[in-house]
Amino acid sequence: MFIGIDLGGTNIKGIIINKNGDVLKQHYIPTQDTGDGSWRENVKEMVIYLKDFLKEPILGIGLSAPGLPNEQNQCIAYLPNRLNGLENFMWGEYLGEATYILNDAHSALMAEVKFGVAKDKKNVVLLTLGTGVGGGILINGQLYQGLSQMAGHLGHISVNATDNNTSIVGMVGSLEYAIGNYSIEARTHGRFTSTWALVEAHRKGDYFATYTWLSSIQKLAIGISSISNALSPEMVVLAGGLTLADDALYEPLKTFMDLYEWRPGGKKTEIVQAYFGDMAGAIGAAAFVQSKLM
Repeated sequence: MFIGIDLGGTNIKGIIINKNGDVLKQHYIPTQDTGDGSWRENVKEMVIYLKDFLKEPILGIGLSAPGLPNEQNQCIAYLPNRLNGLENFMWGEYLGEATYILNDAHSALMAEVKFGVAKDKKNVVLLTLGTGVGGGILINGQLYQGLSQMAGHLGHISVNATDNNTSIVGMVGSLEYAIGNYSIEARTHGRFTSTWALVEAHRKGDYFATYTWLSSIQKLAIGISSISNALSPEMVVLAGGLTLADDALYEPLKTFMDLYEWRPGGKKTEIVQAYFGDMAGAIGAAAFVQSKLM
């Protein structure tokens, strides 16, 4: 049995899974980030609750969190200005169990690869489309974390070098700026405050909304095509809240991919909707620790 924890700014989500990925228990508690690091006690409370429910030994704990883990995946080494007390905190010592820490987007990838739509695939890219754009990369069946564990930050590739708007890491014309919900007011000159409102207006025939939405999807297709050229994955998995736009996303994306993707021999990169939703981080964290210990 394995415990998976997804540490978010608002809630802590926890699960117990067995080796087959069956979720035996899931639980939510508020993070309560008051700035003094006391939120870590809530993580311990979650672990105690899940262990008491199970009433038998666990093999390990996986923790999904924002930021960049250290090389051994023992802690989050870099996350400025959020969740005070997270950086360099050694969770294994604190929780008294073998504990592995993973970036939250990497956890979402692991959930899909181990138990979801990318099961049995060897080369996969996942993009999370939400407030920003995150991602993860699987190469030859292994999570690729790269130097400083920062691989997979695919929202910070550039899809328009002439656009001087920069992402949080300073990249001009980033994919994250092009489609992330955080930039929607700037991209629409204040006309829309959420991507959901933009998509609804597009569906109702608002020409400005349609122009803005399709421009964003065009840049997403350019980004995916660029990633495909660099990594040649078997599958690209799309996750996150924006994917709930369904056909309003996937139909124009298919059209733009037909324009931009290089397809030697007629082979297309398969683009699929993620299977896991709200609990993807916790499931992926548990899958990661399972891969480490079995």
